[in-house]
Amino acid sequence: MLRLAPILLALAYGLALYHFSAWRTARMLDRSSSPLADTALLAMTGRLARALGHAEVPVRIYEVAPVNGLAAPDGRIFLTRGFYDRYREGRVTAEEMASVIAHELGHVALNHSRRRMIDFSGQNAIRVALASVLGRFLPGGIGLWAASALMALMAARLSRKDEFEADEWASALLVKAGIGTGPQKSLFAKLGALTGSAGAPPQPAWLMSHPATAERIAAIEANERRWGLPVSSPG
Repeated sequence: MLRLAPILLALAYGLALYHFSAWRTARMLDRSSSPLADTALLAMTGRLARALGHAEVPVRIYEVAPVNGLAAPDGRIFLTRGFYDRYREGRVTAEEMASVIAHELGHVALNHSRRRMIDFSGQNAIRVALASVLGRFLPGGIGLWAASALMALMAARLSRKDEFEADEWASALLVKAGIGTGPQKSLFAKLGALTGSAGAPPQPAWLMSHPATAERIAAIEANERRWGLPVSSPG
């Protein structure tokens, strides 16, 4: 029993961290966001809602500068102020923003957001337990470094899988809503320029938390062919 104590303590720590992280995230988002009020974007969220059979799809603007969309662990959808500003500048269309919202809805429907929070907490627990075990055989801080590296690789792989799944779910919703996958693909094509990552040295695939743009577009087109749909053109 004493030998299991570090693992049990690590698991308890992971569970406590999950609940604290979910609470802290909800508080932060509530404090730093406001309801989406743009007429054109609300028309798009209305089309998505009708395709889902819902009265509405509530979206909020999160007051941070990076270009991103996110699904909170409690299921709410957020667009960052930075993303919304790119839309107001005309660099992103309303249909492309709808594809972002559809993607985040995919994360909610597939329970990715909640699972990611649990995975993050669980990975921290496993990291502590693994570092404790490896520390008995490896000198200095090498055990902690090795445990952290293994967890990072596992998290990146799970994240890429989630992105592909959310892309597929979003494609199906966009088609049903009459928007189509063209805006989804055109947004991916310009995402590097929007986020400022265009021209940056590519990371090894096994370290990337998101799939490469070309892979995401190819996966969408493979789904279109599998569904018997014509392959849409971007935009």
